[in-house]
Amino acid sequence: MEHARFELGLNSFGEIATDGGRALTDAETVRLIVEEARLAEAAGLDVFSVGEHYREGHNDSAPPVLLAAIATATDRIALGTSVTVLSTNDPVRLYHEYATLDAVSDGRARIVLGRASATESFPLFGYDLADYERLFEEKLDLFLRLEREEEVTWSGTVRTPLHRQRPHPRMRPGGIPTWIGVGGSPGSVLRAARHGLPLMMAIIGGRPGRFAGNVELYLEALERSGRPALPIGQHSLGLVADTDDEAVDLWWRYWQPVVEALAAERGFYAPTRQRYEAELEQGALFVGSPETVARKIVRVTRELRLSRFDLKYDIMRLPRQARARTIELLGREVAPRVRELLASDHEPARH
Repeated sequence: MEHARFELGLNSFGEIATDGGRALTDAETVRLIVEEARLAEAAGLDVFSVGEHYREGHNDSAPPVLLAAIATATDRIALGTSVTVLSTNDPVRLYHEYATLDAVSDGRARIVLGRASATESFPLFGYDLADYERLFEEKLDLFLRLEREEEVTWSGTVRTPLHRQRPHPRMRPGGIPTWIGVGGSPGSVLRAARHGLPLMMAIIGGRPGRFAGNVELYLEALERSGRPALPIGQHSLGLVADTDDEAVDLWWRYWQPVVEALAAERGFYAPTRQRYEAELEQGALFVGSPETVARKIVRVTRELRLSRFDLKYDIMRLPRQARARTIELLGREVAPRVRELLASDHEPARH
């Protein structure tokens, strides 16, 4: 991991914010995301990404459109996805959308491809969950060939074949930066290595160190295939405030009902304050003052050999002022402190 190239970014899932206790409309939230991306750029952050979800309260169902709007409102910040559900998208359409985004943004487009942990898009677009693995594998092969080859002839089982297809506008040579998003599956880790793609790990609960085995698996697979080491990133949830107490209490107020609803839906434990505090101490929630969050990011960066860390800063009904404060502090205080601490790893010892 080279500290000079370390990137810090933000992820939004388009979750409804509040303003003075009033829930914003969907349209207001979409416009807020564009505003927050502009704020992220002004604060000095490297990447702004949006997800892809089809749940009530989320407004990230059309990522290329949203990112194109952000592109016209910003000049420097890289624009990507925290996940694109490739299994239920058409690779040819995705190629056209992201080639266009890359052109509009003057080369700032990125994409993270995933199989989906939230599966609402499968019935919505007429796909069978039984085809989960096959859909992703075939569509990934096609998308990468579209990125990497000038002319594509392809056939498979999940869509009609292509014969000498040359899509336009063309992406830059080799395609845009494309990552594989994983939630912990060793098979997904090996797939990323096999295709020579960077790894983005979604670590949203439990001790981040438990992913160290996947990092080793990935790096060993790259080495066996003769590929160089590639970037490794982490996506986690959190909030930055001026003090630890403010951040901890504010995040609990909005995180607890979200996780309680998910627990009832998916059958895992309901959150308690005790478990929440344990997650803050040892787990994957990055909540606290700038110094606290910076030191935790540095700790996992060293442990997992990261070159990128993305914070998912929005959560249902969190006040827009708290979202803005997180963005400001992450860019202006956390990022410089993280880079300072990582740089100290490379300084010669003083005698």
